[in-house]
Amino acid sequence: MTDTPLDLGPQMRIVARLAEGVTDEQLADGTPCPRYAVRNVLGHLLGLAVAFRDAGRKDLGVTTDTSPEAAVPDIGPGWREELPKALDELAEAWRDPAAWTGMTRAGGVDLPGAVAGAVVTDELVIHGWDLARATGLTYAPDPAPLRASYDFLLAAAADSDGGGGIFGLVVPVPPGAPLLDRTIGLSGRDPGWTRPA
Repeated sequence: MTDTPLDLGPQMRIVARLAEGVTDEQLADGTPCPRYAVRNVLGHLLGLAVAFRDAGRKDLGVTTDTSPEAAVPDIGPGWREELPKALDELAEAWRDPAAWTGMTRAGGVDLPGAVAGAVVTDELVIHGWDLARATGLTYAPDPAPLRASYDFLLAAAADSDGGGGIFGLVVPVPPGAPLLDRTIGLSGRDPGWTRPA
């Protein structure tokens, strides 16, 4: 896990481009994220962008107090404008070194800024993959966030009992597999997941 500021801008732009490529017809399609259709992954990305933007700014309140488990996320009619704007504001908030220090809150949980930064980095990497896989879009995450996500998930899996990760049981992946596949496996997803025919 990194405790030094990491520029989320490149990964944010990758996720924003993926979202831009989603068609209205794909919004109800399934994703590798259990219980989430494409529209729910987009809604989750929008919600986490706002929550972690405010967590980075230490602007604590409703957005940082709400548990992500409170409801299945969804999108509204303005999501195509709202999501890229929120992602841009998220990246800007975490460019401030102060975001990575002290304490903050996200999802109703108090945590160190460095941990919150690691969490949001991981969320952008993993849910970018979810979105790309569900829609058939090409995905190549920014290398620095990908490495940070891998390190974060590896540490979480090592700290858990029974091979669990943050999102579920770790899916075994060969050691020589690409870093993205190993990261996805640590997130509890099958790197070989494909869209239903």
